[in-house]
Amino acid sequence: MKVQDFVNSIDADFYTGVPDSLLSPLCDWLYNTYGLSGKHIVAANEGNAVALAAGHYIATGRMGLVYMQNSGIGNALNPVASLTNEKIYGIPMVFVVGWRGEPGVHDEPQHLFQGEITVPLLKLMGLEVMVIGDDTAPSDVRSFLDGFRDGFASGKSAALVVKKGALTYDLKADYYSCGTLTRERAVELIAGRFKDAAFVSTTGKTSRELYEIRERNGESHESDFLTVGSMGHASSVALRIAMEKPDLKVVLLDGDGAAVMHLGSLLVEAETAPSNLIHFVINNGVHDSVGGMPTPAKERSLSDIAAACGFGRVMTASDEASLVKILDVIASEKTGAHTFVEVISARGARKDLGRPSTTAKENIDSFRDFLRGK
Repeated sequence: MKVQDFVNSIDADFYTGVPDSLLSPLCDWLYNTYGLSGKHIVAANEGNAVALAAGHYIATGRMGLVYMQNSGIGNALNPVASLTNEKIYGIPMVFVVGWRGEPGVHDEPQHLFQGEITVPLLKLMGLEVMVIGDDTAPSDVRSFLDGFRDGFASGKSAALVVKKGALTYDLKADYYSCGTLTRERAVELIAGRFKDAAFVSTTGKTSRELYEIRERNGESHESDFLTVGSMGHASSVALRIAMEKPDLKVVLLDGDGAAVMHLGSLLVEAETAPSNLIHFVINNGVHDSVGGMPTPAKERSLSDIAAACGFGRVMTASDEASLVKILDVIASEKTGAHTFVEVISARGARKDLGRPSTTAKENIDSFRDFLRGK
């Protein structure tokens, strides 16, 4: 189905959400049509998007459209269950959910269980559900929504669960890019300077690049924990590891989209402030692993935010030379301050970037063995 026909069949006038690779046609169309504006907001997380759509309905009486990957349903659950449900304020909206991990369709391990429970979970949340496949017509969507008109009037919401390849759009959006240093080169430089450290890497291409760098260099993966799911939570995983292993340097490879998604974690981290934790945020201004839509961190200083949160030491690398200078200072330290480093980078990745060949269980087992020896 062409994405223009899909959007026209829904007839919303406000769009917000967190991008998903399966929904790239929708995301590209929204960005090309509305950019970032009063019509379209890329939210920090899915709960934020639900609340924005709720505010839109309260102000205008019109439903908004909230888009997300199914992994974001958990973030949306709180406002759906405690704010918008018909037993409370009764604020209707239409959800468009990308179905990663659809049963019977090959996908990455972090999506498998989420894929199994997607439709049952949405129904449990009180949403009317329609699955959108490549054989679904715009008239089918319109009929489904028209048939649920009484539900919307009573404050209920509906979810359109989109299968892989169900939506099409020919025009790729030209998204924002922060800098010139590639993320992979930044990861390579950082990984090469902390030989005896534990690494925790955020979900998406950052972890994939770290894995390939180890493979390329003939190095072990035992010191790396690849946080393949739970976007925004790698920092909390790294924080607690650093607290439990005070004599071990812990290097966190984070992303701007992940950091923004649960920004309050920075306050918790700064309050605890383990001196052995070095928090790198590679900021390219976009959700690179899921299509490239801008994050709210574009053209904003995450370093300033970290400083305001109370990090002991805050540094910014704007290019490869400045990153090397920072690494010269912090990599050789036996002890240091709790450190936050923002690395400004370019969006994009190699087209032939692979995926880890080991399982998540193998990853955690070898990493725990590594920690036990420290």
